[in-house]
Amino acid sequence: MGVSSGQFLRMVDRLPEVEHAHARDYTSFSVRGKRFGYHWPRTRTVGLKQTLSEQLALVSERPDVFEVQFTAGGFGWVVVHLPRIDTRELTELLYEAWRLSAPEPLAAEHPLREA
Repeated sequence: MGVSSGQFLRMVDRLPEVEHAHARDYTSFSVRGKRFGYHWPRTRTVGLKQTLSEQLALVSERPDVFEVQFTAGGFGWVVVHLPRIDTRELTELLYEAWRLSAPEPLAAEHPLREA
């Protein structure tokens, strides 16, 4: 179990039309100008956009893996600890974060494919 930063970045790069923006301590990810994720390599964590109900469920069920990052615009962002999550679950959460920001036609063209 556990996902490396390199594995996470390869997952991100498989998503269509992802834009990377690099800051001093993190990288953010957007699709057509709408942010859906962050990566902090030093802490081996990522932040992902989710629905409010999904944010609550993830943090309530597994506080050792997930924590509340913030809420904004009707969405709940979660911090994910990469060493504590498996590839399959992270793939699904990352895709959902991307889908919540992608325009509907783009998301419909690119359904989740199992790796």
